[in-house]
Amino acid sequence: MEISTLNLTHMSVSSLSDYLDCGLLYKFSRVDKLPPQFKSDALIYGTAIHAVLAEFYEALREGRKVPVKELQHLFETHWQRLARDREDIQYKPEKDYQTFLLEGKELLSAFHHNLPTDEGSIVAIEEPFTFWLDDLPIPVIGIYDLVLEDPAGVITIVDHKTTARAYSVSEVERNLQLTVYQMAAKANGFEDREILLRFDCLIKTKTPKFEQYYSTRSAFEEMKAVKKLKAVWHGISQGVFIPNEESWKCAGCAYKGYCEAWFAGGEDGD
Repeated sequence: MEISTLNLTHMSVSSLSDYLDCGLLYKFSRVDKLPPQFKSDALIYGTAIHAVLAEFYEALREGRKVPVKELQHLFETHWQRLARDREDIQYKPEKDYQTFLLEGKELLSAFHHNLPTDEGSIVAIEEPFTFWLDDLPIPVIGIYDLVLEDPAGVITIVDHKTTARAYSVSEVERNLQLTVYQMAAKANGFEDREILLRFDCLIKTKTPKFEQYYSTRSAFEEMKAVKKLKAVWHGISQGVFIPNEESWKCAGCAYKGYCEAWFAGGEDGD
């Protein structure tokens, strides 16, 4: 497979993650552009939470902290819009539309009550970015969920996560997404600033929790990320899509049927 046949215009943070987690997932979704066989409940749920948090921070930027009841009502509105009466959403056992509605409200209550009161000024909300790397013929793109600036001029790039468990320190420090965010920030006007990276995690435990994880990245870690990006591009451009049946995404993958058909196909899986 030649580069020209791929017709790729960019690499995104999410596509990078897909390729590293499972080459076949990347191929089916982003090269072959096959329709997913269902929509993940967690994906739709996360989309609704992100939409609510974007509205929360827009109001905060204007000087108003949205009350918790209003925040919960916003979630109900977005959840209804995205999930109500949809037959293509695959829910996990013991989960359904109503349980996610209740969990979302509890989770946002935990966020509201535990968010620090003074986090500095809001620079950007849901801000797209683009940057280029030498020897990479297409740009890297993504979206910052939130960018903050403190009185000392320190920039904090925040990514919102809805997770089933708390993160470990090593998971945060090794996370490639945050490294790419720092590289993007430096390439788009913040190269002379101190940059902090942060995951804001809404954790779906029995008692919902909200935790913030701060991290930084060194020049060496950026260099490693550049090599990974270039290696991924090389693999994609050469048509190398290695399946990974041990990926954490495998159990709930919306392309599993295509994967089984690929394995049952000819020698090369076509």
